[in-house]
Order: sequence, then structure tokens, then C-alpha cells
Amino acid sequence: MAPSALLRALPLAALLLLSPARAVRQARRPNVVLILTDDQDVCLGGMTPLKKANTLIAQMGVTFVNAYVPSALCCPSRASILTGKYPHNHHVVNNTLEGNCSSKLWQKIQEPYTFPALLKAMCGYQTFFAGKYLNEYGAEDAGGVGHVPPGWSFWYALEKNSKYYNYTLSVNGKARRHGENYSVDYLTDVLANMSLDFLEYKSNFEPFFMMIATPAPHSPWTPAPQYTKSFQNVSAPRNSNFNIHGKNKHWLIRQAKTPMSNSSIQFLDDAYRKRWQTLLSVDDLIEKLVKKLQVNGELDNTYIFYTSDNGFHTGQFSLPIDKRQLYEFDIKVPLLVRGPGIKPNQTNKMLVANIDLGPTILDIAGYDLNKTQMDGMSLLPLLRGDKNVTWRSDFLVEYQGEGYNGSDPTCPGLGPGVTHCFPDCVCEDSYNNTYACVRTLSASWDLQYCEFDDREVFVEVYNLTADPHQINNIAKTIDQEILEKMNYRLMMLQSCSGATCRTPGVFDPGYRFDPRLMFSNHGLRARRFSAQFL
Repeated sequence: MAPSALLRALPLAALLLLSPARAVRQARRPNVVLILTDDQDVCLGGMTPLKKANTLIAQMGVTFVNAYVPSALCCPSRASILTGKYPHNHHVVNNTLEGNCSSKLWQKIQEPYTFPALLKAMCGYQTFFAGKYLNEYGAEDAGGVGHVPPGWSFWYALEKNSKYYNYTLSVNGKARRHGENYSVDYLTDVLANMSLDFLEYKSNFEPFFMMIATPAPHSPWTPAPQYTKSFQNVSAPRNSNFNIHGKNKHWLIRQAKTPMSNSSIQFLDDAYRKRWQTLLSVDDLIEKLVKKLQVNGELDNTYIFYTSDNGFHTGQFSLPIDKRQLYEFDIKVPLLVRGPGIKPNQTNKMLVANIDLGPTILDIAGYDLNKTQMDGMSLLPLLRGDKNVTWRSDFLVEYQGEGYNGSDPTCPGLGPGVTHCFPDCVCEDSYNNTYACVRTLSASWDLQYCEFDDREVFVEVYNLTADPHQINNIAKTIDQEILEKMNYRLMMLQSCSGATCRTPGVFDPGYRFDPRLMFSNHGLRARRFSAQFL
């Protein structure tokens, strides 16, 4: 996009000079850039291709090695980033309009209170969005691409889900169609160019927030032409949970065929390689962005966050490729941050989640977090290296499974209720793949406790200190008292809101547990999740 074209697209108000007094006040406030990738894992080597990101962000700041998402699916996770809330509070449960993904209800109830809306309205930030927003953004039943969410000064949003070519962008509410000419249409590069244009022509008298949401490394995994030959000898990691039967796990995991067919392994290896190839263009975007900030003299006053909306798996427990599951490879994500006051080349082991991004960015902008209804915590004390910070030891993971009312044609034998099935009759999701987990990381425990909303009320528990790849479900052997405490904690987190989501965890000194409140006959109390989501 030519600079002159962007200039014409910008509102006149953004190009007018503000008063010198206000300029001095605003110039001291930090800028923030959030780079969000799509389906990028961290457990299976997803950061390996990003050499420039490592040099320009990680080595210049902090890497959070225990960063998670509360739902391992694009739209619920992105809604959590925007709102700072768990899915049971923002009510986005899957990638469909019926699941509240960019629906009119979402637009009415949640969008006015996202952190970008507060940044713009209450903190005086100019805000820029480019890339994938929510999976159903642009749906005709929800306003089409003419809908521009509140809080964005400049809006360049992808219609629907990730693509690299042949897509439509909403340019401040006007549809712009792109084709398949690499030099002008390859989406990751288009986002990079739009971002550079914004930095060139924005107002210099207000702080800015940029959110750049790339399609990479989401399917269809289309690399830029110059990277199609990269990583030819790379294949998916053969970790100890690769291509094995998921014994003692939920039925959806147990139904996967083991060993996988040669064609399935070839398919997932090819996908893994292409995912890495697409990330090389993200690496180029980061390099261009950092250089532009440096040329503008703004790099030292700008926080740069890099993360993903969820993880991914390639062959773990014989599931070919997808996300959605409760395991580390799907819920754990990269999180790198550099910025003012952050010491270089740090590693932080605190348990953080993407519901913390909104509170953190508002905190950076000077907004009073007590005025929000967000469930997350500001990372700013951790970024500054404050001493004696009281931090969480657990967080909630929740997911509502998707399925079709009829049988999947690739797998009729499993009957109705499944979806995302592969030709080998391996299905990645189902209606009763609905679960909630407490993920705990304390001084004494590295534990995950999960319950499914199915007829079994199936339970999975993993001690990740002894079993980092989550092969052995210890639900039947772990101490009953711990099970009861985790069940109680799970129920509390599933009904939490705001500050009550940040109460002490099971293994914290301040934790209080009264089993009489939740149990009878010493058994786990079954409950339904679906009603709480909707």
C-alpha cells in the first residue's frame, strides 16, 4: 500500500497537531505493540525459526516460559486477550457465530469494554489494528466488514479466518479485496507494510498502541515464495508422547488410531515444515518494525509483546494436527516482552496467561485497573523486576467441544457429535470434549487437574514434574484429599469474576478449604459446564 494511499485513508483528526503542552505530556507515555500469531506452539519448537524475534525481543527483554491460554482455540482465546476475561465471563465458546464469536451479542456486551476501547477513550492512545481479529469477523449476520469495533483509530481487519492470499480486508469499514500476487497480496507482508505506514504517518503527539495479528502459522500454511525451500530436512518432533496411544485418557483421545498411518505422518511432517516456513515472514515483519521504531526514535519508549492465541499438536497421542485439547502443547504459548525498564535477556518462570495482557497494557498506560472487570493480572511488576510480588499459583482452562448433529462422512462409525475428522477416522473434537482444568504451578506442585462434562464425568490428572509429556493419568492413584481440593478449586474458578479469579490456589498459604460445602458421600460432585458457558 503506497504511503499516499494510507494518508488519504487516515482521519483528518489523526493528522492534526495537538497543543505543545499536551504533546509534552503525551510524549512521555509508553507506546505498546502486540504481535499475535495464529496457532503457534512453544512446546514443539514453534519459536525455533524466529531468530530475529529472539535477537530483537527475547534477548532485549524477558521470556515468560510458563505462559498459557485459558482456551486452546482461536476465537475464545482472542476474546480473552481483548477482554482480560476467562471464557465463562466473555461467553465466546468456539469459532462460530452461535458460539458468540464476533456475534452481535459480543459486539454489544463485550467490545465496548475491551482494553483497546479503554486505551483510546480513557487514555488518549491512537490505536491501530491489522490482521486476523475474530474468526467470524465480517459475517453478514453480524454487520459484515462495515463493522469497526469501538476502540480502533485505524482498522485493517481480515474477513473471517486466516489466509495468505485471496482474502478481503476491512479498511476502516470498507472492503478491500486482495488476490494472489505475492508482491502486493501476501498477507503477512501486507500487515508489515501497513504497520510501517502507520508508524510513518501517525500523530507524533499521542502515544500509540498497535496490534498486529498475523495469519502464520495457521493453515493453509502458505509460505512466501522465497521460503518454500527452507527447512527441507525438518520434521515434527518425535517426543515421548508422539504416535502413542492415549491410554487412560478421555475417549476422544483413546479413539485415535495407533500407530498412525504413514500418510498421516507424512501429512503432519509436511504441515510442521510449512508452519515454520510461514513464520519466517513474521520474523521479517518484526525486524522491519523494530528498525522503523528505532529510526523514529521511539524504540526505547515502546513495549513490544509477542505471543500466540494457542498452541498446536502434530502427532501427540496419535492426533495428527490441531489444537483444542487440554495438554501443554495446546494451551502453552510463547510470550516475549521488551520495553522501558525491562532488563535484557531475562527468563521469568511465573504462571501467566493471556488474560493478563489487557490489564498489563492498561497498567502501562496508567489506567486504574480497579475500574475494570478483568480477571487477569498486570504483568508490569514482573516486567519491572519488582521484589516480593504476590502472584498466582493456578489458573483456569475451559473449553466447550464442537460437533455435528449428523455423522462425519469420513468417520461414520463414530456416530453423530464429532467433528474435525481425518481420513483415517481420527476425530479431533466432539460435543462432549467439553472440559475444565485447574493448571497449578507452585513451589511444591506442577499439576493439572481436569474434569470433562460427559456421562462419565471423566477426570484427568497429571504430575508434570514426574511426567512432563502427560502420558500417565494419575486420577485414580493421587491422594483423595488433593482430588477433592482440586475439584473445589475448579468449581470456584468456573464461577469466578474479576478479583475472585485471583484468590489463593490450593497450595498457597492463604488457601481455605471446607469440603462440606461441595461434597457428599466422599465422591466428586458431577456438574454440567455448558449452562455456565452460555
